[in-house]
Amino acid sequence: MPRKRSPNLTEAELRLMDVIWDQGKATVAEVAEALPKKLGLAYNTVLTTMRILEDKGYLRHTKAEDGRAFVYSAVVGRDEAGRNAVRYLVSRFFRNSPELLVLNLLEDENLNARELQRIRTLIAEERQ
Repeated sequence: MPRKRSPNLTEAELRLMDVIWDQGKATVAEVAEALPKKLGLAYNTVLTTMRILEDKGYLRHTKAEDGRAFVYSAVVGRDEAGRNAVRYLVSRFFRNSPELLVLNLLEDENLNARELQRIRTLIAEERQ
């Protein structure tokens, strides 16, 4: 039985979405060209991943006016994808509690004073 597809982005899918988000729209060949060469991804691998992204609702394609290639564009923006990922993270690791996520972040010793102050400012602005 095939594995159920997650609505969340895998690392590989995110790399391709970053190209689309940065370029606005692109063909499979343009996405493949924009990816780091060290990944060594074949055209067919990129095509398959872009079809999966389309099935997940992240991309859509149209026919190029001047050629045979499909042109892909994002249906879901970078910010929305990030919010979806945070919702998934909260549900999976923090028992559906945004408060537990925030507390975990605040307890992280890697936050510097500037980041902590920015968080405090944002919370204060939300209370108004």
